Amino acid sequence: MITLSFVEQQHLSVLCNFSLPPEQLPFTSLPVDALRACEEDPTRTPIVILADQEPVGFFVLHEGEATKAYIEEEGLLLIRSLAIDEKQQGKGYGKKAMLLLPAFVTVHWPNIRELFLVVNERNAAAKQLYTRVGFEDRGLRRVGPIGPQRILHYDLLKISTMEDKKL
Repeated sequence: MITLSFVEQQHLSVLCNFSLPPEQLPFTSLPVDALRACEEDPTRTPIVILADQEPVGFFVLHEGEATKAYIEEEGLLLIRSLAIDEKQQGKGYGKKAMLLLPAFVTVHWPNIRELFLVVNERNAAAKQLYTRVGFEDRGLRRVGPIGPQRILHYDLLKISTMEDKKL
């Protein structure tokens, strides 16, 4: 069973020992580095992906003024540093976590109307994952530290619209 949780003390030893294949390192942060950034910036919230209560993945939700470096709008939440531990990759944990994320955000950040993330053009696997789970490419681009990047969006209003149709 896959769940999302705020990072707690009992997750830290596993998260700080995550490893990634060398080809993924240019595109994301290891949890140990991302957690350090979260300690220094209260607008970053670390999230752990749990499989049967064991940490298998990690990402950061970043809110506030920092999001305006990418998009000049209110009500947005940036997803950063998604990483699945190398030993746990290929099991669908990233996909399942991203499918759970809209509901998680709606509960814990009720004023957020849209999620977004930045993916490097060369990171085809990540781009494919995000589009499979409903992120949209609206044509926004930027140049990042290691090359061109796409900004992908997920409209949280879709969730409430779909739920309204079910009623």
